[in-house]
Amino acid sequence: MQDKPDKPAGKSLWVQMAEYSELAFLLPATTVVGWLFGALIDRWLHTTWVYLVGLIFGIIAGFIQLIRTVLSSERKP
Repeated sequence: MQDKPDKPAGKSLWVQMAEYSELAFLLPATTVVGWLFGALIDRWLHTTWVYLVGLIFGIIAGFIQLIRTVLSSERKP
C-alpha cells in the first residue's frame, strides 16, 4: 500500500488570493458606508459637515480591518 504524500500545512494559493482580494472590496465599501451614514445624519440634522466625520470613520474602520486581516494571516501557518 502506498502512502499518500502529506499536503503542505499552509493554505492553498487560491485561499490566500481570496483572503487578500477581500481587501480590494473592503476598503472602498467601508468608506462608502461611512459616507452614506454621515450623509443620512446630515439630512436628518440639517447640517453640512457630518458626512466628513462618517467618511473618516469609514476609512479608519477599513484600515483597522486591513491590519487585522494581515496580522491574522501572518500568524496562521
